[in-house]
Amino acid sequence: MTNNANAQIKKPGLKIKLEEEMKKALALSLYFGIWFCAITFMAATALEERPIPLALFGFALIKAGLSAKFMLIAQAAYPIKINKENGIVGSLFIESIVYIIVIIALNYIEAGVDGLIHGKEFISSMSAFGSGDPLRVLAMSIVYWLIVWPYLIFVGFNKVVGNTETLSVLFGSKK
Repeated sequence: MTNNANAQIKKPGLKIKLEEEMKKALALSLYFGIWFCAITFMAATALEERPIPLALFGFALIKAGLSAKFMLIAQAAYPIKINKENGIVGSLFIESIVYIIVIIALNYIEAGVDGLIHGKEFISSMSAFGSGDPLRVLAMSIVYWLIVWPYLIFVGFNKVVGNTETLSVLFGSKK
């Protein structure tokens, strides 16, 4: 085959892979967005904020998009592997902890970069993440884990039984 023929063969594969990644990013952003908007709504009502500023939900959606990007980076660096002897839960528990560590680390870096953008020092901006309170960062980590865990179980199930069967189990057969 010529180089031109090889390039034509690879392009559809790359295009399809890119489309799949975009769909995965959109679905994960939507999933995180629902969670983050619900948490934002709960926080605004707990603070008895009236009227509830809609900008808070915009920030929640931006954070969801960033978290989805961070999750996909973590999955690219540390791909999901299912060991049938351990089952989906056993196989993914340690990976879920690794993913949360990556997401939290990337959030620290994001805080540092955001500080740089606003004319602050990188390290001091990083240390301000989570209001500089380790207990708050731990609480956020637990909430992130509770959000990520069902997603990972879904992805693991999907890897084991396939997309068509997963959708059939969750939403019923199309027949």
